[in-house]
Amino acid sequence: MKNIFLAIASGVLLAIAWPTYGFPLFLFVAFVPLLIAEYKIRTSNTKKSKSKVIIAAYITFVIFNFFTTWWLFYATPFGMFFANLVNALLMALLFVIYHMVAKKISRKLSLVFLAMLWIGFEKFHLNWEFSWPWLNLGNGFADYHKWIQWYEYTGAFGGTLWIWIVNIIVFRACTNFMETQNKKQLTKGILAAVGIVVIGIFSSLYIYHTFEESEDKVNVVVLQPNVDPYSEKYAITNEVMAKDLIELAKTKLNNSTTFVIAPETTLSKPKELKQFKNTQEYRLINDFIKTNPRLSFVSGITFFESHPASQKPNKTANFFRNSKQWYNSYNSAFSIQNDNKFNFYHKSKLVVGVEHIPYRNLLAPLLGSSMIDLGGSVSTLSTQKERSIFSNQINSLAPIICYESVYGEYVTDYVKKGADFLAIITNDGWWNTSQGHKQHLSIARLRAIETRRSIARAANTGISALINQKGDLVQSIPYGQKGALNGAISTNKQQTYYTTHGDYIYRVSMFILVIIVLVSFTKRRKA
Repeated sequence: MKNIFLAIASGVLLAIAWPTYGFPLFLFVAFVPLLIAEYKIRTSNTKKSKSKVIIAAYITFVIFNFFTTWWLFYATPFGMFFANLVNALLMALLFVIYHMVAKKISRKLSLVFLAMLWIGFEKFHLNWEFSWPWLNLGNGFADYHKWIQWYEYTGAFGGTLWIWIVNIIVFRACTNFMETQNKKQLTKGILAAVGIVVIGIFSSLYIYHTFEESEDKVNVVVLQPNVDPYSEKYAITNEVMAKDLIELAKTKLNNSTTFVIAPETTLSKPKELKQFKNTQEYRLINDFIKTNPRLSFVSGITFFESHPASQKPNKTANFFRNSKQWYNSYNSAFSIQNDNKFNFYHKSKLVVGVEHIPYRNLLAPLLGSSMIDLGGSVSTLSTQKERSIFSNQINSLAPIICYESVYGEYVTDYVKKGADFLAIITNDGWWNTSQGHKQHLSIARLRAIETRRSIARAANTGISALINQKGDLVQSIPYGQKGALNGAISTNKQQTYYTTHGDYIYRVSMFILVIIVLVSFTKRRKA
């Protein structure tokens, strides 16, 4: 029973540390109770120790997952339960693996193994078809962005590593005290942990207060049409929506504005990509640009490409029997500039369930489109292999669509292409007034720090915002209000260390993990 209470304590500590209502200092001790529970199970030589560990760990991570992402219920109850129960199970399995390894190697090595394994899991969660990195530990500091300015060197994995180092030190201090009752050793351990936390925070504060943004600016107008995605959005024609966006933009337009940015799938009625220039909505926007030739108009839209019935283009194509054609559907962004210049980008980090079916051949008959709804189009979508940027004669923006903003290294690909600021277009209206849209906004701050790029964030129902290169929220429109923002944000042509080297902490972690496995295996063979 004591182990159950310890597991509950870890779950509660993780939950109350998480954005946007939590305090991340709890993350530095959140794993300690669960580690102590596992340690007691392992050293008591009880039967079915693996079962006891997975039960304790599952309790911890069910609490963590449900308390932090319960808001998925607003979009899809089934998706909420599926995501939280399965993600909690995956996290719990890591502790079972650690439990098995810890029985065979030294305590110090086993703890290093656990930290490296967790980092590997977070990287895996960024890339597999059930990708759900929302609860990667480095995201936990999103609302306390002044603490993690060094993410420009480490990315969010630096935060994960920081959390695990401190948890391991505190755990070691506690278990040593439990065995020896030596208060001096306990004090030394606690002071060491506090020192690492303090060094991390104060070094970040130093970077924050000494960092100077570029003097080069771009003036943008960000639109928030505030259209209910359940009852209004898909009933409005693209022509009517385009007129509304133009009128909204005019309320904030000035002689310095060079980009107008509208949210994800604002033009929600699907349009054939190659015919888009012939549509009324394109002509409306293009005419608006002609009267404001300095402008680039950026918006979200649903595109598709059709193919003959005899030619299936790829595995993500959908077949419509009525028209006897294959279709590739896209959640896209487009840019229209003067002289009829048109560019587009297709969202390529898709939402599980509603935008793509993971392991489609196996799961589509079972799950359909009832999993996680994070906004955008509801169908099996196609993607593009490389990132695209939208440029005028001076500046280039990264057209980041909704869920893509959760992926750190992925966003750096836009910067490598030449983006000097980030535009996040999203539709967060699926989650009502819950924590979901607030967490999504907070996570965007991490991308600003990692790349040192300002962000213009256009959200359908909110929160639309301008974020500077230090992650500060400069301007915003509250959730549920229609409006527009105008502001001059800094641009940047330089690449940060993280932009250049990506998730190198993961690569180093996997190297260390392999070394530990090889060393422990060799020792067992010799024994």
